[in-house]
Amino acid sequence: MSEAPKPSPLHWDLEDSHPELIEGLKTALRTVKDPEIGMDILQLGLVRNVSLIDDVATVKMMLTTPFCPYGPSLLESARVEAEKALGKTTRIDFSMEPWDFSMMEDGATSNWGLF
Repeated sequence: MSEAPKPSPLHWDLEDSHPELIEGLKTALRTVKDPEIGMDILQLGLVRNVSLIDDVATVKMMLTTPFCPYGPSLLESARVEAEKALGKTTRIDFSMEPWDFSMMEDGATSNWGLF
């Protein structure tokens, strides 16, 4: 039996327009951790896209569950950290896309102890 293909790694618009900003941004966003799960928002795959247009950064982000009690705090922390890292006004575009485990970074599910 063959395994199902793994989804391709997430690609942000910022990687094409401003690749020099990616490393610093990822470092900053890794400081934003879900306090219930203990993993950062990049490990969980919550940041779906980042773009920079007309000196305004937009971070498209989702939550693991629509009822996450820490949701507002996670969204605001991500905005603040992205704004510091990019040096640009930053807004969050909240996505209602349903989250699932396949969105996590490779190897991150083992950190959660589920698989």
